[in-house]
Amino acid sequence: MRLRFFLILGLIGLAEYYSYIAVRSAVRAMSPGWRIPLMSVYLGFTVLSWAGLIFFRAINWAEVPHLLRNLYVALVLGFVVGKILVMLVMLVDDIRRAITWMVASMAFRNAPATDAVSSIERSTFMRQTALVLGGLSVLGFTAGLTNRYRYRVRKVKLAFDNLPKAFKGLKIVQISDIHTGSFDEHRAVEHGIERILHQEADIILFTGDLVNNVADEVDDRFKAIYSRLKAPMGVYSTLGNHDYGDYVAWPSDTAKRENLERLKNIHAGVGWRLLMNEHIVLERGEDRIALIGIENWSAKANFPKYGDMRKATDGLAEKNVPFSILLSHDPSHWRGEVLDSYKDVDLMLSGHTHGMQFGVDSKWFKWSPVQYVYDEWAGLYQEGKQRLYVNRGFGFLGYPGRLGVLPEITVFELT
Repeated sequence: MRLRFFLILGLIGLAEYYSYIAVRSAVRAMSPGWRIPLMSVYLGFTVLSWAGLIFFRAINWAEVPHLLRNLYVALVLGFVVGKILVMLVMLVDDIRRAITWMVASMAFRNAPATDAVSSIERSTFMRQTALVLGGLSVLGFTAGLTNRYRYRVRKVKLAFDNLPKAFKGLKIVQISDIHTGSFDEHRAVEHGIERILHQEADIILFTGDLVNNVADEVDDRFKAIYSRLKAPMGVYSTLGNHDYGDYVAWPSDTAKRENLERLKNIHAGVGWRLLMNEHIVLERGEDRIALIGIENWSAKANFPKYGDMRKATDGLAEKNVPFSILLSHDPSHWRGEVLDSYKDVDLMLSGHTHGMQFGVDSKWFKWSPVQYVYDEWAGLYQEGKQRLYVNRGFGFLGYPGRLGVLPEITVFELT
């Protein structure tokens, strides 16, 4: 733990050093009338960024106007990521120069002077490239604010040999990670609900994190919006790690338990059937499939294991149901338990990662920093006959935007 701390501290120091060098070099040739204000703005925002991070918990963000808060978070994130990019580019250039110098010292002592000039020009180009990337990062994260309600409908066809005949063509809508406390526009959320209803699904499934921290985030207006979700076979839900209030300093255990009970009542009040380590059997004619829902279960040490698959599947084997769908918030549950011990689960639906709300998410290429933590972080995965789908999330958390990874409404058609 101590080694990791010092490693992170060292990387932060390098990023700040290289960024300062790059900015100073860029303004060096300017007149004092430009150089001094620009450096002051850079250093001032650096101090403001660190102050916000260091005193994050001491600030009552709920009292900060939404627009100001959103802009601040976007600019700080863009600033931080930009400095990391600057560090990477300039570090590569320093390594290149070091290797060039060593080679020249050992084998090319009589190299012409133009090599040094060429090296300086390359270093100038690299500094300029680093600054451009840093600037694009700030602009990108700021522009990403406009994507936080830009819902993308993804349609996925899944074929299963053991799907009962009556359920062929079943249309499922999955949403996940609503994070009500992050929303600042009721009408925009309502538009997302309208897009879900437009899909005319047979059943709607929600895979956890209705709130950021507390049940009271779901005010009466949001309750009215969520209660609009209807489907012929019902709306079913489960809990995510944020729903338990684990990230709040409660005055007592009783207060925490009461918060969870209020959240459960909200699910029931808007017409969602909350599955708490249990299963139900869905019927069409004489055919049946199982829907299993468990509480949060994570293979990652930082997240809780409230889920109990043994309890959730108790008695299911005796019902002779040929096909089952599992709602489990955290995708690490798939490799952590489901693949090895619950091979009768045909399809698992998860969320949790949000695709980190940042990355490249195209048909041909997917990348996000979250993939270095989660093997399965967005979209469809398959091992043998078992499948997992990780929804990119309906809402947002922390960063009030989406850069490259849009909020998702998933529409499955089973065949």
